[in-house]
Amino acid sequence: MAAAKKAVLGPLVGAVDQGTSSTRFLVFNSKTAELLSHHQVEIKQEFPREGWVEQDPKEILMSVYECIEKTCEKLEQLNIDISNIKAIGVSNQRETTVVWDKITGEPLYNAVAAPVSPGPSDPVAVVPSGSSVPAAGPSSVWLDLRTQTTVENLTKRMPGNNFIKSKTGLPLSTYFSAVKVRWLLDNVKKVQRAVEEDRALFGTIDSWLIWCLTGGINGGVHCTDVTNASRTMLFNIHSLEWDKELCEFFEIPMKILPNVRSSSEIYGLMKAGALEGVPISGCLGDQSAALVGQMCFRDGQAKNTYGTGCFLLCNTGRKCVFSEHGLLTTVAYKLGRDKPVYYALEGSVAIAGAVIRWLRDNLGIINSSDEIEKLAKEVGTSYGCYFVPAFSGLYAPYWEPSARGIICGLTQFTNKCHIAFAALEAVCFQTREILDAMNRDCGIPLSHLQVDGGMTSNKILMQLQADILYIPVVKPSMPETTALGAAMAAGAAEGVGVWSLEPDDLSAVTVERFEPQINAEESEIRFSTWKKAVMKSMGWVTAESSESGIP
Repeated sequence: MAAAKKAVLGPLVGAVDQGTSSTRFLVFNSKTAELLSHHQVEIKQEFPREGWVEQDPKEILMSVYECIEKTCEKLEQLNIDISNIKAIGVSNQRETTVVWDKITGEPLYNAVAAPVSPGPSDPVAVVPSGSSVPAAGPSSVWLDLRTQTTVENLTKRMPGNNFIKSKTGLPLSTYFSAVKVRWLLDNVKKVQRAVEEDRALFGTIDSWLIWCLTGGINGGVHCTDVTNASRTMLFNIHSLEWDKELCEFFEIPMKILPNVRSSSEIYGLMKAGALEGVPISGCLGDQSAALVGQMCFRDGQAKNTYGTGCFLLCNTGRKCVFSEHGLLTTVAYKLGRDKPVYYALEGSVAIAGAVIRWLRDNLGIINSSDEIEKLAKEVGTSYGCYFVPAFSGLYAPYWEPSARGIICGLTQFTNKCHIAFAALEAVCFQTREILDAMNRDCGIPLSHLQVDGGMTSNKILMQLQADILYIPVVKPSMPETTALGAAMAAGAAEGVGVWSLEPDDLSAVTVERFEPQINAEESEIRFSTWKKAVMKSMGWVTAESSESGIP
């Protein structure tokens, strides 16, 4: 019997989406942005000591190869010819840090993770040493505290308060890669020796993967893109180069840093596996990738990704906007060597999906995360109950480490359904706080909010978000916006050219819109009551109680 004819779909583009808890490889049709196939592999977190979170870089790499192979097998089963895959993009967890040996190709230490939300005075630092971190704190798995002392020591010798922020858009914080590299240089002999012997290379996860996939010790390309570089605290976001003064301040040798490239260009070719010879031509940190995947290409467009926490990015165009309200300035994307760089303001909500997990794991009022929608639907209101999930302090825009979580406004009538509803409202109120700060910094009120991430399947949450923001919330029908953004950057690269990013050529994405259904006055009353609750959450932890171990 003759073999079945292969389906002809036009050029395809693959995307490696390497996240905090899993790796995925997804393949898209470049003409329609349709997702054709994907495969996912979970990644283990390691906890060698309390307050430390690590991952095995080799396990991450193997998971990428496995995902590529399995996805290609699935495409063959669908009768789709994998030779149509013309490019591969990479999106990645951003600040997680790897140092490896360029001679042997071996990591010199595990990948050191980032806490979930950065900020000017990292609230994470108030957790007493030796205390147990709550199971559903702002990053139940994503909280590495080892660099606190490093940050304290660096703060004492920083030349002026604005030294780092004016160059990088970032505060000095445990979150970013530079302090992790400094910790590795101070504490890991293998790293120290490799640097002395000129064998060490540093990178975020994108750099490690691209170096390995393009040959590793046999000519692997050591590079990163501007979005990932802008999260290291070593990169000048104005000159788009590694900053000599910053490297000297952190005492990090510039020779270990990757070459910085645009987010859309051919970095090298795959050297092994089913896609050997295919160019890797797109690279974006995960939140920038979601911004591109949501097609937020105009000034003032913003997206919110709902996960364990929330990440809000607002495109500020070709100008750097420095926040007066506790937000970060970051590189949004640079889609080609000769294309301009675009910037973004970023704010993060520490506790989003984590509050649902807390209701499940700590209170036991739900058995699975999706049950919260049913509970909230039963009552349709919090009945005056407000929940401030400041489990490890308040993040943007307050940056108040003394705060702790509270549930207030309780009456004899309050039940678990009202608390579930209040938990969903808390995610929405926190998002409103960040968007208000963005509006004040940018001077351009948002006309709508584009959303993605796992929690967006909760229709009550999406409707509440529209009501509390009092603007429409727009959710694309294709939820894989992070991987889509990496694929778009890869397909648009010079020398690939299978994905046009011209506004007229972009496929219209079908969306679900949630319009505000309450009046503006009610929206404001609820928000002002939330702010009253936030004020009551502050001042619970003092320096004395932290030192004595009192929670």
